[in-house]
Amino acid sequence: MIEYLLFMIPPVLLMMWAQHKVHSAFAHGMKVPAQLSGAAAARHILDSNGLEQVEVVETQGHLSDHYDPRQKIVRLSPDVYRGRTASSVGIAAHEVGHAIQDAKNYGPLVIRNMAVPAAQFGGTAFSILLILGMLMQSIHLILLGIVLFGGVVFFQLVNLPVEFDASNRAKRMLSEMGIVDQNGGAAVNGVLNAAAWTYVAATLQSVMTLLYYLMIFAGGRRD
Repeated sequence: MIEYLLFMIPPVLLMMWAQHKVHSAFAHGMKVPAQLSGAAAARHILDSNGLEQVEVVETQGHLSDHYDPRQKIVRLSPDVYRGRTASSVGIAAHEVGHAIQDAKNYGPLVIRNMAVPAAQFGGTAFSILLILGMLMQSIHLILLGIVLFGGVVFFQLVNLPVEFDASNRAKRMLSEMGIVDQNGGAAVNGVLNAAAWTYVAATLQSVMTLLYYLMIFAGGRRD
């Protein structure tokens, strides 16, 4: 248990700090005005990139914004969809960044989308096989679970360049199109940079989990 805590405390603390930064930066950015609403900014950027076919719709939830590559829809939460603030246009532009990546067949996004089933299956299978392996004292089941969890780690690793690139596209387009001024640009940077740390924390947590169980497996083999 102590060893597990030593492995997991750093990423958990980093995630807590990152989430605090996101909420703080988002709240600050919501006080900085922008020329367009999040929905209007998303539509303008999409149209400027020849993506008139991609829809922009409102979805329920707080910070539930995402791009749906299957239906080619940018879904924005109410605060982002309706808000005329730096936070709203920053998050909207980030999701549009994913739509542009999709249209351009951006390599890391293609790989990430292919890895989604493996990550979803690997996370569930890992927990089941780990429990069964311990109950049955089967080192082979535990090893299989660890291998499958590798799919989760791979997804998290390839997700980093995807998210960073979408944020960089968002910052650049908002500035070039004059949707935010200097103060707005600084607020957008704060929101998107804070969000980037949540991706880093999630990746670190997956990597540390994998390393911990690899260590346990190696120790069991020696015993």
